[in-house]
Amino acid sequence: MKQKILIVDDEVPICDLLKINLESEGYEVTSAHDGREALKKIESFRPDLLILDLMLPEINGFDICRKVTSENPIPIIMLTAKSDIVDKVLGLELGADDYITKPFHTRELVARVKALLRRASHEPKSNPLKCLTNGCLEVYPYNRKAVLSGCELELSVKEYDLLCFLMNNIEQVFSRDHLLERVWGYDFAGDTRTVDVHVQRLRKKMKDEHPGNEFIQTVFGVGYRMKRQIS
Repeated sequence: MKQKILIVDDEVPICDLLKINLESEGYEVTSAHDGREALKKIESFRPDLLILDLMLPEINGFDICRKVTSENPIPIIMLTAKSDIVDKVLGLELGADDYITKPFHTRELVARVKALLRRASHEPKSNPLKCLTNGCLEVYPYNRKAVLSGCELELSVKEYDLLCFLMNNIEQVFSRDHLLERVWGYDFAGDTRTVDVHVQRLRKKMKDEHPGNEFIQTVFGVGYRMKRQIS
């Protein structure tokens, strides 16, 4: 079965160009040109990945991103003409997994789509009862579930992938570029701000459930690691 991609952009030529390129890679693709149409197609088309412009008529991309990630998280790539870092960070904080700024190279966007879908579709084949444990933090790879102090964490696709990777490599230090390669699947230079924002979001959600305990540590000048908790 073909993986499905929904492109949401009010610029029809961009949608048409991306549709041609993504269909040539074997994906099933459709598009929407305003926010209301996008929400309807998310319900009816049920995409595996969303390419989402932020500046849309009717309902903006930020509100769509917030709604999608709260109800049925799927990988989201923000597509925007905005170069302001505040807009990029806000989109990532709302649950988007990546962003690319217009004008962009079609081959790069297609590569990012492939990377996100590849990571999202690699479901572990282990026993569903298998659990990764670090103190009061439990991660169930088969179920894509994380529980901290008895409370399930509400995580986006990439937040979970990042947490699971670090839990599989406790006490190992990884650079931002390494995390982009291993978690996001990029084999090219990406924007490491994506990693920083996802780490910040994970820390906040974990702090809300378990104040005062640092799980993900910053190793200054290098990157991040998962700290082993003392039982």
